[in-house]
Amino acid sequence: MSYLFESFKGWKSYCEEKNVSLPESVIEYEVDQKNGEDDKIKAGLLQAYEVMKDAVKTGLEEEMTSRSGMINNGAKKVYNHPLSVLSPEFQKLISRALAAKEVNSCMGRVVAAPTAGASGILPGTLVTLQEIHGLSDGQIVEGLLVGAGIALIIEEKASLAGAVGGCQAETGSAAAMASGAIVYCLGGNTDQIFNAVAVTIQCMLGLICDPVAGLVEVPCVVRNASAAAIAFSSAQIALANVSAVIPVDECVEAMGEVGASMESRYKETAMGGLAATLTGQAISERVLIKDIEILPDDELKE
Repeated sequence: MSYLFESFKGWKSYCEEKNVSLPESVIEYEVDQKNGEDDKIKAGLLQAYEVMKDAVKTGLEEEMTSRSGMINNGAKKVYNHPLSVLSPEFQKLISRALAAKEVNSCMGRVVAAPTAGASGILPGTLVTLQEIHGLSDGQIVEGLLVGAGIALIIEEKASLAGAVGGCQAETGSAAAMASGAIVYCLGGNTDQIFNAVAVTIQCMLGLICDPVAGLVEVPCVVRNASAAAIAFSSAQIALANVSAVIPVDECVEAMGEVGASMESRYKETAMGGLAATLTGQAISERVLIKDIEILPDDELKE
C-alpha cells in the first residue's frame, strides 16, 4: 500500500519505514492509486519538463503581447536589460519565470504546475537551477516528483486553487513545490526539504487573488517572478539549517485556515484588490467592451 500524502510528518515516516526515497514514494502512489507505470510516469514528467523549457524559450524569443495589451514582452525586457540588480543568474531566473507565464497569458502551451496561473514558477526555477549546477534532466524529474508530493499534501490540507484559497494557494503552492525540489536536487535531506516548504509558505501566506479584468495577467505574471525568487531564498535558508520554527504541516494548515476565512472578493472574482482600483476597473471596462461581439440586426431580432 502506497502512502496517501496526508501530511509531511507521515510522508517522512513512511519513507523511513519503507526505506524509499521521496521521489520513489510518489511513484508508488501513482502506480498504486492511479494505475501508472514507473517508466511512463518518468517519461511523462520528462515530457512536461521539455514543455516547461519550451515555454521559457518561447517567452524569451517570440512576440508576447496578450489580447488585452497588459502583457507586452516583459520577460525579454528583463532578460536583455544591461543592468543586473543582483547577478546575471538572478536576472535570468526572474525573466524565465516571467517568460513561461507570459506564454500562458498569450494562449501558448504551458504546464499547469500546479495551475496555469502559476505556470512560470517551476520552469523559471528549475531551468535556472539546472544551468547553474549542471544537473541532468533525470535529476530534475526527481525534483518534480518531490514537488508533486508537496502539492498532494497541500491540496489535501489546504488548496491549490486561487478561487478557493487566494493566490497563496496558486503561486504559494508552486513556490513551495519549487523550493522543495531545489533542496532535493542539491542533496538536501528530508528535514531540509520540508523546512524549505515551511519557509516558503510563511513568505506567501495570505496573498490574495485579484486578477485585473478577471484575466490571469496582472498581477499574476509578476507574482510568478517574485515567487520564483522566494523559492530560491527559502531553499538557501533551509540548506543552511535555519529553522522555520513552525512545522511544515502547521504552516499548510494555516494556509488552509487563511484561505477559508478570506473574503470572496479576494479569491479570483476580480472584485477586490488591484482589480478594484480605478485603473483596474478602467482596464476591465475597456477589455470587456473590446471583446463584445456585435451581432447583425437580423440575428438580434431572432
